[in-house]
Amino acid sequence: MDERYLRVGVLTKTHGLNGALKVFPTTDEPEVFAPGAAAQIAAKSGSIPVTIETVSRFKNQFIIRFKEFGDINDVEIFKGCDLMMDRQLLPELRENEFFVSDLVDMDVVEEDGRHLGTIREVLQTGANDVYVVATEGKDILIPAIRDCIRFVSVEDNKMTVHLLPGLVE
Repeated sequence: MDERYLRVGVLTKTHGLNGALKVFPTTDEPEVFAPGAAAQIAAKSGSIPVTIETVSRFKNQFIIRFKEFGDINDVEIFKGCDLMMDRQLLPELRENEFFVSDLVDMDVVEEDGRHLGTIREVLQTGANDVYVVATEGKDILIPAIRDCIRFVSVEDNKMTVHLLPGLVE
């Protein structure tokens, strides 16, 4: 899918018979799931444009019905698919906030300029994210905290880090 689209949720299963789906959010901004919002379903057959018609909260998920579908049979094939939105339509990021997709494959350097590796994955642990940095030897787990992350430049695809004692052994 086009890089301008970001995953905001995963369609987990159907809900009822009227074509609604449960969506597990992968965004910290739940207001993106608003009636009238445009989205894309990243289906196996390709990207399918949809518009959110109704939304309600259910525990840690949302129940969403799209204008384009009105029956459970129409939406069963989307279970497990990603729900994507155009990044230009998402709320503006606050200072020191980044989209996970912008961090993956980013170069990581130490404060002295020595290249450490690249971010392979971002683990979302609840307390703070953890960056999995692929190095020549093994993966290093770097917590996304001020003591470790010194500077991030999405434009330059570069993150400068300070390695606390015990992170690399």
